[in-house]
Amino acid sequence: MHSARNIGGMLLMVSMLWLTACSVTPETGTDPKQTQEQSQSEQPLTSTEPSQTTQEPTRTEQSQETQEPSSTDQPQDQEGLPPSVTEAASTVMKSLRDKDMNQLAAWVHSEKGLRFSPYAYVDTKNDIMFTKSEVEGLMKDSTERVWRSFAGSGDLIEMTFADYYKQFVYDADFIQTAEIAVNKGLGQGTTLNNLNEVYPKDQYDFVEYHIDGIDPSVEGMDWRSLRLVFEKIGEDHALVGIIHDQWTP
Repeated sequence: MHSARNIGGMLLMVSMLWLTACSVTPETGTDPKQTQEQSQSEQPLTSTEPSQTTQEPTRTEQSQETQEPSSTDQPQDQEGLPPSVTEAASTVMKSLRDKDMNQLAAWVHSEKGLRFSPYAYVDTKNDIMFTKSEVEGLMKDSTERVWRSFAGSGDLIEMTFADYYKQFVYDADFIQTAEIAVNKGLGQGTTLNNLNEVYPKDQYDFVEYHIDGIDPSVEGMDWRSLRLVFEKIGEDHALVGIIHDQWTP
C-alpha cells in the first residue's frame, strides 16, 4: 500500500518538474549565440586604437600647413630702382638750395661733366663745363672765370662760382614757389632757347622750375627759370646741364 503511494507521488513530482522546465524555455527563433554577440556589442569599446579625432591630418590639411606663402604675401622690394627724372631733379634742386656740392656732384655725368649756361641759349663753345670731381670743390674755389657776357650791356660775367651761383643758379626760391614741368618750356624771353638742339629729346630729359615773378611792382619782368638737363642712361639719369633763364631786354 505504502509503496504504491510513493510511486504515485514521484510521478506527480516528475510531471511538475517537466512543466517548470518548459515554462523557462527561450522563445522560438532566439539563438543563444546571437544573444551573446549582441550583449558583447553593447559593451563599451576598450580598443587602444586612436579615434578619428586624434588621427593624423589629411593630405589636404598637410599641404595647407606646409604650403609656401604666395608672392602677394611677400613684401615687394622697391630698392634698387632708379629714380624718375622728377625725383632726380628734386634731389639736385635740394642740393643747390643747400649748397651741397658733394650731393650735386653725385648726379653729374661721369664722362660728360656738367655745363653751366647763364641764359636760355646754350653756347657749346663758351659755356663752362666741370667734371664730377671739380664740381665738389666749386663753392670754395676762389678762381674768377668768365661765364659769357651779361644780356643787354655785353659786359663779361667774370666772377667766382659762389657769385655766379647767387645770380645765375639758385637766385630765387625755386623749391617753394616754382611751377615744375618735364620736357616743357615755361619761361620765354627774348633770348633764343636752343635746349632741344643741344640736348635732343631722344637722349635727354629736362625739368624746368619756373617762377612768374618775385616783385609784383615790376609786372613779371623779374621772372626766373632754372632748367636741369639729364642724359637718359637706360632708366637712370645723369646731370649734364644747368640752364638759367630770366627776362632780358
